[in-house]
Amino acid sequence: VKAGGLARACTAGRLVVLVLSDVIGDPLDLIASGPCMPTPAEPGVVGRPDCFWRRGRGPRQALPAGLSPPYTAPMVTIIDYGSGNLRSVQKALERIGVEAVISDDPQRVSEAERVVLPGVGAFDDAMRELRARGLVEPIVAHVRADKPFFGICMGLQLLFETGWEGGENRGLGLLEGDVARFDLPTGMKVPHMGWNTVEWRPAAGRFAQSPGDWYYFVHSYTARPRDASVIAGVTGYGGEFCAAVARGRLFATQFHPEKSQETGMRLLRAFVERP
Repeated sequence: VKAGGLARACTAGRLVVLVLSDVIGDPLDLIASGPCMPTPAEPGVVGRPDCFWRRGRGPRQALPAGLSPPYTAPMVTIIDYGSGNLRSVQKALERIGVEAVISDDPQRVSEAERVVLPGVGAFDDAMRELRARGLVEPIVAHVRADKPFFGICMGLQLLFETGWEGGENRGLGLLEGDVARFDLPTGMKVPHMGWNTVEWRPAAGRFAQSPGDWYYFVHSYTARPRDASVIAGVTGYGGEFCAAVARGRLFATQFHPEKSQETGMRLLRAFVERP
């Protein structure tokens, strides 16, 4: 779209990012600050939010006259801190018709409507990357503001105060408790890997599924919440362990919904459809 032209790229409810080039050829990122609503004067074109532009990370400036692209921020932001399964989570959301963006930009995370924190690997490495990328503060602010949050596997474990993988490590501290290695009877293997069922607790609320549904797990450490009221689901493997937590609009699972076929898709739908 040339400067002075009117954007016409968003129809039938599909949202897109438009990038302009000014007269010197530098990219100008367009940012929408309002909702996309139908515009009666222009049938078939999703409406015009208040828009701004900026060059790189520069200050936002008013959009030039005549340019009003129909764009809103992606519905879900998947946090990238260099820890596994990001694209598989994005593809799972796309399967249920949800626009999602993978980002390690603290500003984008702080402005996100809904956030997914996935991840595999070691607790200490994950926290080190979150700090290095400046992502701790926007994640904590998002949860404390009671905005929709979905943690997956490592994304559940990092919510707690302490993780014992690789020594004692401070977590995000959003839930009281710690994360410790499985203490299993002789002969049982670590990691716990494969399919298992979940017994849902009242804290699960709208996320509770049928008791016979199966979910895919792969982990060597488990969360030990100090407050039992946040436990949304439990699973048995050499004893009962925490499989999901919930508080307010925060929900997180130790298993991988993106790898759990239709049962996992139902959980992701519940996340994106909740108010």
